[in-house]
Amino acid sequence: MKELTKYSRLAGYLEKLYDKLNTDFFNGELDRPVITIQSSSRSYGHYTLYDAWSVKGEGYKEINIAAGTLNRPIEYTICTLLHEMCHQYNNEIAHVQDCSRGGTYHNKYFKRTAEAHGLTVTRSEKYGWSITSPSDELLDWILNNDIQEIKLNRNEYHGIRIAGGNAAAEGGAPTPSARPNHNHRYVCPHCHNIARSGKPIRLICGDCLQPMIEG
Repeated sequence: MKELTKYSRLAGYLEKLYDKLNTDFFNGELDRPVITIQSSSRSYGHYTLYDAWSVKGEGYKEINIAAGTLNRPIEYTICTLLHEMCHQYNNEIAHVQDCSRGGTYHNKYFKRTAEAHGLTVTRSEKYGWSITSPSDELLDWILNNDIQEIKLNRNEYHGIRIAGGNAAAEGGAPTPSARPNHNHRYVCPHCHNIARSGKPIRLICGDCLQPMIEG
């Protein structure tokens, strides 16, 4: 599989992915928003309900892909992009409100749209139908279109580790007996497990095997 390693090509590549997903999963109904690559401490991506950008007086919505999550397996980055496109579809085409509680709780309208457009959806007690993963249809689409892996990532924090486990048992330094200062809180955006650390690190959820977000 091909790999993308240059930032100068990244935004254009995400736009091409958007256009291809729009054609194949939404029959080209969506208008491409501005696609950004910015740091985000709370989510893998977002879609703005307002015109976040203006070009010669014309407003454009925004889809952001979190810069610190780009080097996940490509199917998960595409899943994030498609997730945000489903929000866009509900806003611009279906004209339904698919989130409540400040945009965090995903309701049945989001579930219905996501499942009709290449995603598998499971429910979180706190955030509703917010947990999305690639369906078999989407995985086949990725293989059939020879999609490039993204091997570029913003290092928001140094290091990466899986939450849990004993450092001494894994060949590292023994865990100190002094009580750590747990002043960094990390949340899995899929299952919403919570972990804490006394220093900024990058964690992977032991249940979902997905990067956790500080917040």
